[in-house]
Amino acid sequence: MTERNIPRIVIAATQSGSGKTTIVTGLLAALRQRGLKSQPYKIGPDYIDPGYHELAAGTKGHNLDTWLVPKDKIQSIFYQSAKDADIAVIEGVMGLYDGGKNGISSTASLAKLLKAPVILVIDVKSMGDSAAAIALGFKQYDLDVWFAGVILNRVGSKSHQEMIESALKKIGIEVLGVVFRDEGLHMPERHLGLVPTQETDSALFVERLGKMMDEKLAIERIQQIAQLAPKLVVDEMKKQQVQVDKGVTIAVAKDEAFSFYYPASLAVLEQLGANIVYFSPLEDKELPAADGIILGGGFPEVFAQRLENNIEFRKSLKKAAEQKIPIYAECGGFMYLTNYLIDFSGDKHEMVGIIPCGCRMNNKLQTVGYVEAAMKQDTLLGKAGTVLRGHEFHFSSQDTVTPKDFSWAFTFKKNRNQEIYAGGFFRENLLASYLHLHFAGNIEAAKCFIEACQKHKERLL
Repeated sequence: MTERNIPRIVIAATQSGSGKTTIVTGLLAALRQRGLKSQPYKIGPDYIDPGYHELAAGTKGHNLDTWLVPKDKIQSIFYQSAKDADIAVIEGVMGLYDGGKNGISSTASLAKLLKAPVILVIDVKSMGDSAAAIALGFKQYDLDVWFAGVILNRVGSKSHQEMIESALKKIGIEVLGVVFRDEGLHMPERHLGLVPTQETDSALFVERLGKMMDEKLAIERIQQIAQLAPKLVVDEMKKQQVQVDKGVTIAVAKDEAFSFYYPASLAVLEQLGANIVYFSPLEDKELPAADGIILGGGFPEVFAQRLENNIEFRKSLKKAAEQKIPIYAECGGFMYLTNYLIDFSGDKHEMVGIIPCGCRMNNKLQTVGYVEAAMKQDTLLGKAGTVLRGHEFHFSSQDTVTPKDFSWAFTFKKNRNQEIYAGGFFRENLLASYLHLHFAGNIEAAKCFIEACQKHKERLL
């Protein structure tokens, strides 16, 4: 057991769209501008917000999610990544008490798990004393949550600020920041949320945001509150013991089109003995030498024309499939491996063509939320019947009637409403679906994939 002081704070909100990502990004940038080392986190299955955190803090962010990763491993991931930081800043998901079914992996549950004080962001546009009533309700809803104060966002004027601060003072709730309405603070968005930093020139915006938040937030007071968090006592995460004798090389797609990865998830593969190399389906002409391939999620629909135009790389990936190199793909990676992709404009783009179906973008969100995925047959990630925990979030869907002999990989069950449906594709060395996994919560699946890569390597020796 290890015990250490880790100053930490959770920035939560009353609901999505309250401005917490903007405020957290600005806070991280302000701390960095003051010469402090902050370690950022995002609660929930989010790939995009951590990119802004990293840009602001200069440190790679991590996700904290108790559906995807067991609680004891969450504590270890947090401890290992935050132990040398001056302050850990944790951004919540949705509203403070929102999460999966029965509040699983809510901001409140993670704040209690990490014994961290919570600052609530309230969008006070078009309200006065009601902001104090909202703050009081959030404070009293769960008295086990350490409610440290509020940040008022989208304040209209000085008199508006004074009105709300007066109401909060009456009930003893501390104001830790006041941010006035500013259309220039809007971060770029599209169908899955914020536009990833890889696609935007965000550095100057984040720098300006840091200077602004340094003036609008009570930085010293926030630091003091973070330092009040008690010592954390955790089991240090032990290095996973690799089950094979020789290391393998796994090639991971990483560029503007494929960027959805949890750093701690990829770290599991490295702890198991894998050497990770990266490649770009947008820019590269062929795959690097590797014993296995991973294509994560992202935005292939945004870059569909460029992906289609890179014929040499698509041929290289198709050849790798023919050579039986193990290939694992999630969401955007799954879409890329199908025969074609129809974008939002209705234009059809040829893709790799190793999964016998196509994908089509829809104007409405098709699926979002936590799922359990039971393997219908033995796959690269385990034996038939193995159940994996993950999440789905996509606007696309499989297009046209699926062939009768389509080799479904999983039986999915939605956590929220228990809906059951078939999903994904598996054939010999290929496993692809809309499922997003975190290998820290699916260690055995990671081991199975590495073993598959090792077996392929041995066949070539």
